[in-house]
Amino acid sequence: MSLSGRATRHRARRWLLPLVLLVLLAGLAGCGPVRNPMAHWVPSPNYDQRRPVAIVIHFTDQDSVQESLHTLRTANSGGPVSAHYLVGSDGGIYQLVADSKRAWQAGPGRWGTITDLNSSSIGIELDNDGHSPFAPAQIDSLLRLLADLTTRLHILPTQVIGHEDLAPGRKNDPGPLFPWQRLADAGYGLWPRGPLVEPPPGFDPWMALALVGYPLDDRPAAVRSFHHHFRGTEGDTLDAQDLRVLYALSRQLTGTPLPGPVLVAPGQ
Repeated sequence: MSLSGRATRHRARRWLLPLVLLVLLAGLAGCGPVRNPMAHWVPSPNYDQRRPVAIVIHFTDQDSVQESLHTLRTANSGGPVSAHYLVGSDGGIYQLVADSKRAWQAGPGRWGTITDLNSSSIGIELDNDGHSPFAPAQIDSLLRLLADLTTRLHILPTQVIGHEDLAPGRKNDPGPLFPWQRLADAGYGLWPRGPLVEPPPGFDPWMALALVGYPLDDRPAAVRSFHHHFRGTEGDTLDAQDLRVLYALSRQLTGTPLPGPVLVAPGQ
């Protein structure tokens, strides 16, 4: 073999070895834990998977499951978006992102003390144009999915919220037509229980709204989202019925019972 041939072969081996190492490292990274090369690997058994703590409900505002599947799997005019699940109007359930992964579904916003909903929630898209009632078969499938997720991932059933709840003014889904009370009857989401009564003097509805979870940066927008969720109506100002609902919700969240009748001893 000529010198030039041996040199060419030597150069090929010199380039091939790093390439093989890169492939092996990539394979190891995909199969095992990611280890920092700066540190000594001393594994501990005391760990767990990162767990979502909430479920966010969306509507797709598109015309078909096929269109939504395409949007959720590709880049679009607003940038790439995704969700963990899509539920069709016929009840079909599609999973797009593993439960343990971070889907790009919630975006900026917060719910109570949770400020990064993408990292801490499961996103469920419903095939709905935003103006039509949700199909019964779709809600049936959603309830089955919620039962699975809350049980398997240990998510509190009350931590099922709408996209607009965490992002008032920026988002409006799933909107006033979504049947939150039906979900509540099945045990999912926060909903007022028992009789709605007049709140006591000094009751602060804004503190109650924040206690429920709503961000108050834009109070009229927060009220609109609250109306969509708890009353199925529009409007951006609080009325007397809103105060009764907020009082009931605040009592549930703080474990405060309704005051009972005042018993007066004879002669007093």
